[in-house]
Amino acid sequence: MSTQQKVAIVTGASRGIGAAIAERLASDGFTVVLNFAGKATEAEQLVSKIEAAGGRAITAQADVSDPAAVARIFDAADAAFGGVDVLVNNAGIMKLASLADSDDALFDSQIAINLKGTFNTLRQAARRLRDGGRIVNLSSSVVGLKPETYGVYAATKAAVETMSAILAKELRGRSITVNAVAPGPTATDLFLSGKSDELIGRLAKANPLERLGTPADIANTVAFLAGPDGAWINGQVLRANGGMV
Repeated sequence: MSTQQKVAIVTGASRGIGAAIAERLASDGFTVVLNFAGKATEAEQLVSKIEAAGGRAITAQADVSDPAAVARIFDAADAAFGGVDVLVNNAGIMKLASLADSDDALFDSQIAINLKGTFNTLRQAARRLRDGGRIVNLSSSVVGLKPETYGVYAATKAAVETMSAILAKELRGRSITVNAVAPGPTATDLFLSGKSDELIGRLAKANPLERLGTPADIANTVAFLAGPDGAWINGQVLRANGGMV
């Protein structure tokens, strides 16, 4: 799949891993639709950065937990660029507590964004993605690690992995691949905030490469699956974690 004139939607693209993915796809030649929920200034700044580098991008505000709002992201892409070829599901939240201490709000919010939000975008993509396209869902390596306090979050990501594999089969005959990328600990502002230097150092040493991942590491992995070199990878989960699990 040549990236010339291809259009990619990236959810949760205003900062961190999502912003790195959007910027990398733009540098690879994709026209990018940057979805954001509340960080409008950051999303607009990223559009300006992409355009300054010679790329094309627009923003599309939407809460992915709202099916109508998700439909409007695809509508915006259709109106501006004539269709969608790639969906990257990056939007997500993480709230940690033991199962005994997890309240309904913690459960419901993560189900709404991480699981239903991904379902909402996958449903639109299954109906509207152009043949030959790509879908990349962001999971997490905690699905394999299964650490304490991650029960609800990891459950939402395990469900995303399952939906990815099933949708890959349901799109038979359209040459659309569906895969998931499962990052390990990654050095974003969101990840580093509130953690002690000792904890960050311990997490960095947890994989054989002895460092945290970077947003660029994850963006490179997504770009591989979204581009022509990833055409034969389908229905898989790629754990981008330096060998942690």
